[in-house]
Amino acid sequence: MRWLGCHRLGPIWKALLVFVAIAFTGQLLGFFNKSWMQQERPRSVFPLSSDDAHGSPLGPCRPHTHIMFLKTHKTASSTVLNMLYRFGEERGLHFALPLGYQFGYPLLFNAHRVKGYRGPHAMEFHIMGNHMRFHKPEVEKVMPADSFYFSILRDPVALAESSYAYYKAVAPAFKRAKGLSDFANDPRRYYDPRLRNNHYARNLLWFDFGLDHNANYTFALAHRGEAEIRKSFNLILISEYFDQSMVLLRHALCWPLDAVVSFSLNARQMKPPGGGSWGSKSMLGAALALTDEQRQKLREWNALDWHLYQAFNRTFWEEVERFGRARMEAEVTLLRTRREVLARVCLRDGGKPVEANRIRDKTIRPFQSGLVKILGYELQPGLDNSTRQACLRMIRPEIQYKDLLDLQQFPHAQPAPGAALAAGGAPIRREPLPPKIAEQLGGNSVERDWDGTRLGRNVSLTVRERDGKDRFR
Repeated sequence: MRWLGCHRLGPIWKALLVFVAIAFTGQLLGFFNKSWMQQERPRSVFPLSSDDAHGSPLGPCRPHTHIMFLKTHKTASSTVLNMLYRFGEERGLHFALPLGYQFGYPLLFNAHRVKGYRGPHAMEFHIMGNHMRFHKPEVEKVMPADSFYFSILRDPVALAESSYAYYKAVAPAFKRAKGLSDFANDPRRYYDPRLRNNHYARNLLWFDFGLDHNANYTFALAHRGEAEIRKSFNLILISEYFDQSMVLLRHALCWPLDAVVSFSLNARQMKPPGGGSWGSKSMLGAALALTDEQRQKLREWNALDWHLYQAFNRTFWEEVERFGRARMEAEVTLLRTRREVLARVCLRDGGKPVEANRIRDKTIRPFQSGLVKILGYELQPGLDNSTRQACLRMIRPEIQYKDLLDLQQFPHAQPAPGAALAAGGAPIRREPLPPKIAEQLGGNSVERDWDGTRLGRNVSLTVRERDGKDRFR
């Protein structure tokens, strides 16, 4: 037993032998592992696959991938569109994209305004969601028969406030009025149905759904329009209850939680009259303040929209009751908690929207519009690449995101010499319409979008024309 010879070893060697013996025994018994002995590598807060944590769909159902979203104006629809963009991009789905940034609005939708469209169901489109004036027979030529149709509504008074702030420079009825309260007191004094872009000033939701927004309200007409929408759409969301809407949408589509977690896009701040510093939300509220009587007058002026809002608001809460109030509260809490987590991870300044000129990365600065300043977000520095890309998807402005998807789907479509670049760095391109279709849509050589932008054969946007696109949201 001389080989043991511990009595001949010094204290240091005895201690070393004891440590080796303990470590060897610990390995045999499983006390030690790599995660204990090595520092664990930081993991992304975002799931790595659709089967991980917040990325898992709901139970045994199959996620919907054929989706048609009617993007109504001033209803938080840009935030919803961002969700669709993210979901589709992450899964390699094919988008029905417009030639410009919307499908020929305010004209009724025509299938040939979809980039790459070659005839009814000649190719599979998964997601459609850019601005259009809804026309289902044409939409059905593009989208598969099993597509899930949904849209979102907002209280017409709140919508009028937002529309006035955004479209005062382009809607003659708003332009002529000194203020929203002035317009509300006597809308007919300022409104001429024959003038271009005045649809922003009356029954804008009704108009977006493809209905006659200048028709005089009757009970029968309002119910016919409501019935037509119910027949066409699987779900109508309510902007004022956005989180509850996202819970219902998530379950209807069988999507993972992170797919419906979002940061509010296109947050607004009123521009101060005559220059000076920017005001707060309270300043904006004061500038657009209305009396109760004026709010009621706006509901009467937008009576068809008010009917839709009331009808689908009732339906919305009936859906919530079927879902379960307690269950809804729990899921809304889960969604808001997840949003707070992602905001802390992704965003600087505590997750609050910031002025565009404070965003260091110029490619994610939102375009500016009307009487309001569009706010955006700035990413936290030092994010690992996968987390940064996931965070970037959540805050990328609508125009830049559309250009990115366009470039991914049509990588070989080269811009004309001197073509303008979008804020995201992607060239803005236009695809000419087939001669027959161009003739049907108002001329073979030049096609114009709603604001007069030329979308003619081999014509690219100038910088000035591109900047006009900020009025789309």
